[in-house]
Amino acid sequence: MESLLHSIRITINDKLYLKDPESSNLGKRIVGESILMINDIGFESFTFKKLGKKIGSNESSIYRYFENKHKLLLYLASWYWGWLEYQLVFATNNIPDANTKLERAIEIMTKATEIDLAFTHINEVLLNKIVINEYSKSYLTKEVDQENKDGYFVIYKRLVNRMSQMISEVNVNYRYPASLASTIIEGTLHQYFLIDHFASLTSCDNKNTPTEYFKHLAFNTLNNNK
Repeated sequence: MESLLHSIRITINDKLYLKDPESSNLGKRIVGESILMINDIGFESFTFKKLGKKIGSNESSIYRYFENKHKLLLYLASWYWGWLEYQLVFATNNIPDANTKLERAIEIMTKATEIDLAFTHINEVLLNKIVINEYSKSYLTKEVDQENKDGYFVIYKRLVNRMSQMISEVNVNYRYPASLASTIIEGTLHQYFLIDHFASLTSCDNKNTPTEYFKHLAFNTLNNNK
């Protein structure tokens, strides 16, 4: 089983990069170090020039992999959603009961992130923080509709669709499965952001976790709309 997990590869839309960063040690260093740097200084202050200095490589070498830092952020977000998707599928594949399956799915989507040793060049804990703090910057742009057509958000949309299908399995008559699914996934990011920065605006904390909140929200909503 361990060897199987180590052979898993997160597949990203090839329009997001010029050269696949998974194809070389330099590419993996670019991805790994960019996560550390963006987490440290923020996306606005992050530049390829600073990243090149950090990894001891020319700035031009980074541009051979990514057209700009916006594409890099989209790549990192896509990798994160793909990583969550593989965990979701793996954890729920053999669960026949619809309620138990949805409960497990919510746990996967909302739990605190831990390091995954199957991907040694990625710090998933810091990547999760980047997605919480920076993900909206990847789609709140004038180009979002074209980028959506180009498939930049396909992994995220597929993840929402998987959750939506599980919700419908619990209550086939519920009219808003996609809305509830996206609320759980996006809402998780927002709740963790509030915990870190605006604690008075959320009832979630280390004791009352986002996981418990979204389980309560989902099952109360579904059970009261049958």
